[in-house]
Amino acid sequence: MTALRSLTEAVGNTPLVRLARIDAETPGVELWAKCEFFNPGGSVKDRAALGMIQDGFERGVARPGMTLIDATSGNTGIAYAWIGAALGLRVCLVMPLNVSAARKRIAKAFGCEVIFSDPMEQSDGAIRMVRRLVAEQPGRYFYPDQYSNPANPGAHERGTGAEIWRQTQGRVTHLVCGIGTGGTVMGTGRRLRRENPKVEVIAVEPLEPLHGLEGLKHMPSSLVPDIYKEAELTRKLNVATDAGWDMSARLAREEGLFVGHSGGAAVAGALQVARALRERGAPGVVVTVLPDRADRYFEPTRADPPTPW
Repeated sequence: MTALRSLTEAVGNTPLVRLARIDAETPGVELWAKCEFFNPGGSVKDRAALGMIQDGFERGVARPGMTLIDATSGNTGIAYAWIGAALGLRVCLVMPLNVSAARKRIAKAFGCEVIFSDPMEQSDGAIRMVRRLVAEQPGRYFYPDQYSNPANPGAHERGTGAEIWRQTQGRVTHLVCGIGTGGTVMGTGRRLRRENPKVEVIAVEPLEPLHGLEGLKHMPSSLVPDIYKEAELTRKLNVATDAGWDMSARLAREEGLFVGHSGGAAVAGALQVARALRERGAPGVVVTVLPDRADRYFEPTRADPPTPW
């Protein structure tokens, strides 16, 4: 184990795990999952949040005494919250009212302020509210804007993509990744294609505009993040909510991986890619990203004990 000056130094270098029982369906095609829930805050968003905060202070747009504010569907907010606590930075989060109860409670536990936006407007409503708050009080807030900040994909280009390349010993042929802000798929894909231009980069998107895959965006019906560049993708795959939920359950039962529904959707998409390769008789090393654990999605019941927050 390593001695750390700050917990922020523990972000990254997450394990890559073979999905051996699932890829038994596709002999000759390997299926691997990047386990991002090993980050200190429990999700892939720790990488982007830390990268944007560090970049903000380096560029001078973040200064002592300012409050970090951003829109989030949950995981980026939790990342901001714990990193803010670790660095002594005040944090205010704007999130849709219908994000999971677990995410709300975790964010508040780190001491940050939480403002809720209209649940019917999903993440787009939170974005609009943050922009209004920042415009009304200029100079008070440091607004990283995860949907437009190049430091978001930059964190994955330096970290996630480099790690996958190293962990697969350069054998990766396909990256299959869900679309949230677009930072993970864009940054990771850029790094892998820099190493090997033949790597295919495939984004997983919810099939329906109103879906149950929390954290993923249906781009045709959403405000498209500035950092998302669809032209850089090989293609997109549409995955239904039921398929994402079913795969999450399967991963728990067959692989011991207790992951969220966005991760289930990503693996469902990766399995589609692997099956297509198998049908053509083509070998492949398909890598996907598991953004978080399933406990982020648990709802409290009346039997749950009260918490101090």
